[in-house]
Amino acid sequence: MAGIKDYILRNRLKPGDLLPTEAELCEAVGASRSSVREAVKILSALDIVEVRHGHGTFVGRMSLNALVESLAFRGLLSGEEDHHVLGQVVDVRQILEQGLAADIISVLDDEHRADLSTLADEMVDLASQGRDFLEVDRAFHLKLMEPLGNDLILQLTEAFWQVQAIVAPTLRTEPEDRLITAQRHRAIVDAATAGDPEALRSAIADHYAPIRTSIARAVQS
Repeated sequence: MAGIKDYILRNRLKPGDLLPTEAELCEAVGASRSSVREAVKILSALDIVEVRHGHGTFVGRMSLNALVESLAFRGLLSGEEDHHVLGQVVDVRQILEQGLAADIISVLDDEHRADLSTLADEMVDLASQGRDFLEVDRAFHLKLMEPLGNDLILQLTEAFWQVQAIVAPTLRTEPEDRLITAQRHRAIVDAATAGDPEALRSAIADHYAPIRTSIARAVQS
């Protein structure tokens, strides 16, 4: 496995570049076919390489799928006991969004504000009907970070969102929590539109308050 990673670095290959054939890789890294095949499987699971059947093996594009899988499993494993991982995930999400509040405001344009407003209204509408708004929530948080133009921030936002979405259903929530959470997305939009970083940081903290309450409730039970 190390040999293939070294080959990629040594040859300055970029995401999306085609790797040599299996026979050529064996010769390049000095390993047997079985060793190369096993290494490719592991590297594929880590998204370091991408196997496209019928086309070859390519250098993988940036992905945090392995991180999501690991954190989600750990969260589910401990979910019935202390929800420790979920609490940490919420910490990271809140710190990331609050820390970038001023930057977000500085780059938000009218189109992004309108999109965020539409998504917030959709969440409130769905919550008022007692319906789930999970995918709209995902779209909202990605849209909030999108204007920053930082792919890694978007990847981190989605990765930690996915972990929370997988683990959070193990919590006991109150019926009103869903509507409160939806309404607090509207407060985030209002603060961002007003151009007030401190108000945005406060609105973000309020947004995460319901799940923090649910986590504390689970820990005490």
